[in-house]
Amino acid sequence: MGTNCYPLLAALRISSQVRRKSGKISCRPSPYPVFFPCRVPGPPFPDEGPMLRRVLNPGHQTYGLLFMTDPLPAPMGDTKNLAKGCVLCYQGAKMVLFVTGRCHRSCWYCPLSSERKGTETVFANEYPVDIPAQIIEVAESMSALGTGITGGEPLLCLDKVTSYCRLLKEHFGPGHQIHLYTAKAPTDAELEQLKGLVDEIRLHPPHESWKTILDTDFIRSAKRAREMGFDIGIEVPALPGLEELIPALPYLDFLNINELEWGETNAYAMRERGYELADELHNAIDGAQGWAEELCRHDKVHWCSSGFKDSVQLRERLKRIAQNTARPFDEITDDGTIVYGVFEPESGNTREIARFLEERFEPDSFAIFPERIETAWWLLEKHADELPGGKYVIERYPNGGMIVERTPL
Repeated sequence: MGTNCYPLLAALRISSQVRRKSGKISCRPSPYPVFFPCRVPGPPFPDEGPMLRRVLNPGHQTYGLLFMTDPLPAPMGDTKNLAKGCVLCYQGAKMVLFVTGRCHRSCWYCPLSSERKGTETVFANEYPVDIPAQIIEVAESMSALGTGITGGEPLLCLDKVTSYCRLLKEHFGPGHQIHLYTAKAPTDAELEQLKGLVDEIRLHPPHESWKTILDTDFIRSAKRAREMGFDIGIEVPALPGLEELIPALPYLDFLNINELEWGETNAYAMRERGYELADELHNAIDGAQGWAEELCRHDKVHWCSSGFKDSVQLRERLKRIAQNTARPFDEITDDGTIVYGVFEPESGNTREIARFLEERFEPDSFAIFPERIETAWWLLEKHADELPGGKYVIERYPNGGMIVERTPL
């Protein structure tokens, strides 16, 4: 597939957007696909660059095109020197713990959604948390090897942060790697409270401070954190002037650059500055990768693209969750989604059909609910003519997550 392409393409956000609005390829022959990437030579597609995903329908052994998109850029920087937290993110093994939507800054490029901005609601991955025990449940559902603490500004609720970190360390052991994002320069007192609970700190100095980064409290905090045993780095979005952070590298263990992304809350500011989307399939801003090129020549620097977060990081996390939570009749796709069939009897009551199922299906091949029956998609297709009522195939995120597609049979 070439050295300039990620071998993992199947981005859930990309595929859902393509199905809605792509003018390139709209054919989707199967609602329950197994995906694999391939290069498409010759006409009607160019020889170099575009990648095509084919769909294999396991029921009929037929093939069809799903969509074509440009290859994802290879990561810039030395991937051998990734932060420990990033290594786990690559594996999809990091739970994201959102602890607050409050922040003392108002960065114009902040992508935080309006639903989360300013709120005190805690989220473990996508799930709202009412009690701390739910954090452990979500971590266990994905066999999490670590947690990323984010916000908002986590240090505005330091007691909450330390409480959650202590809970995670006590439950999973000291090897559960925890990293924390902050737009503050932690004081010695704050670092003392985090010591032994947070392993890695990712500083976010505001854009206006980059020109004088060595004169800021961020460097003082970085030096002190290193002395206290933390892994310490800077993580910032790709903006013009990234090279101004080069003098900070001797005081850091790593520096991460996130591709600048368009979001609902920063869209006006993006337009005001004349920024445009790089393409219609991603949220990445055109030109962002170029701003990072000089800084990415240094060994401690790593580039994290918008496409990578979709097609690898999220995908691998979903696969871990699916492997732990899928029912025997759920099919796990290569994207980490699950696929199953749903039957809704004409009578509106599933009791009448229960005997039919028990006679023909294995006990673990279906689940009965008051108004519907869920089963393997291929069983539903096989017996469709014997089952009067609504029949469709569901593809969704695992563990009761959002529905990606609902296809009538």
